[in-house]
Amino acid sequence: MNAQAPFALRAHNPDVLSCIANLSNDEVFTPPEFAARMLDTLAEAWAADHDGANLWADPTVRFLDPCTKSGVFLREITSRLTDGLAEQMPDLEARVDHILTRQVFGIGLTRITALLARRSVYCSKRANGEHSIARSFTNESGNVWFERTEHTWKNGRCTYCGASQEAFDRGGDLESHAYAFLHTDDIKARIAELFGDDMQFDVIIGNPPYQLSDGGGGGGTSAIPIYNLFVESAFSLDSRYVVMITPSRWFSGGKGLDDFRKMMLNKKGISKLVDFPQLYDVFSNVKIRGGISYWMYNRDYCGECEVVTMIGDKIVGESVMRKLNAYDVLVRRNEAVEILDKVAGYFNNGVPELSLGSQVSSRKPFGLTNQRGSITGNDLKDPVLLYGNQQISYIERSSIKVNIEWIDRWKVLLVKAHGTSGREDVTILGEPIVAGPGTACTETYLVIGICDSENEAINLANYMRTRFVRFLVSLRKITQNITKDSYNFVPLLTMKISWNDNELIERYGISNNEFEFIKSVIADRAGDTGSSQFREENE
Repeated sequence: MNAQAPFALRAHNPDVLSCIANLSNDEVFTPPEFAARMLDTLAEAWAADHDGANLWADPTVRFLDPCTKSGVFLREITSRLTDGLAEQMPDLEARVDHILTRQVFGIGLTRITALLARRSVYCSKRANGEHSIARSFTNESGNVWFERTEHTWKNGRCTYCGASQEAFDRGGDLESHAYAFLHTDDIKARIAELFGDDMQFDVIIGNPPYQLSDGGGGGGTSAIPIYNLFVESAFSLDSRYVVMITPSRWFSGGKGLDDFRKMMLNKKGISKLVDFPQLYDVFSNVKIRGGISYWMYNRDYCGECEVVTMIGDKIVGESVMRKLNAYDVLVRRNEAVEILDKVAGYFNNGVPELSLGSQVSSRKPFGLTNQRGSITGNDLKDPVLLYGNQQISYIERSSIKVNIEWIDRWKVLLVKAHGTSGREDVTILGEPIVAGPGTACTETYLVIGICDSENEAINLANYMRTRFVRFLVSLRKITQNITKDSYNFVPLLTMKISWNDNELIERYGISNNEFEFIKSVIADRAGDTGSSQFREENE
């Protein structure tokens, strides 16, 4: 056997696995260098837990990638074990055969990814083929298993993953995307069925699919996350370590992820989390809104979690050991936690302050979607000025059925989606609109507050422009979407006076260095006037 060919792919220029186009935004191939970063993190934890021992020199450790696509994790693990076990097993062929038959296992997501993974790991699409570098397999699959799995439909959705029957019940010619790791009532029994009754994995590592269509939205464009289901199944196997890549939306948002977020924030054993908040820093051609992160779970670890923020290839700030469940969401920047602690711990005359989120409206404040009314209102009996998406119009007062009492009050409006899909969102909120009596809005906006006078409304609008407020919103806003919960860290202050950043920084005891950090991540809005002129910033 040529000792170099199977395991020196990283030395080639380019590595074949770095050149594969992603199948979709939902099933993203992991770059080899990123897989290597995750394996380095795993090896460091293993050494810390085993008196400095080398993970790659242990011939008994078993690894599972339950969502293998290109086979990059299995290939990198095999390469490291091949080097690490050389002294114990001098014969290269016997060593490689041991690793591939006893230590490295995968479950393919689709037929094509299973073939690709086998080619990456065994150097042959057939594990028992003549060109395979494994010698003991008697079947074509080896330890990279795949068989077509079907969804279980009920009321138009899969009972296991929530996929839309309309989208995925399409016969045997197309992939079902019913992943075997999810479609079972007993994952331990399923693993025993696939790999043997005595199979217990020490490490589960992978990059699961992110979402599947649930049949909602215009033209069935709505999707539900499924990476959380892979994580939950992995935890159920009671492995010593779990290391996975996931979108970071679960930190503070994500459709249907409330229970998952609560579980992750409170789960003992998550020892390290490395966050990449900027779009395209990890997957250069895939738009994962909110960024991605990888984390490591150590079953026997009970301490705080090391949180690291990466911008490109550089750590920003300092890595910090902290409790993930200090708040109901995960505050992703370590520098922000001390600032938030000061604001959240502030007592006004011995009483904690309420949050602005308690008064912000829910979606569709007036029960309207994206209606467009009359251009002038001259043809209406009792017209109400309507703020809508990029335009204003007039509708009949009688057509408004929700929060009717707000129509003739002063109020402040803000768009419920703001920011671009680019690398930096430094404004966080759109331009506030001071809306006078006789006005309403569509679902494009949230009502931030109802005020007793124009002056109070202007003060509230100016409060929303401060870096202080926009910074606190940014701690809960992980994508373009903004809900009333996004304002839960913002103090509810009296608007009988006007607030500026200097007054707010002094009130909450925020240091000069902390304010410099706020300024480094939140753009200034000097020159905003607070007028009631209609302006919208919905990038």
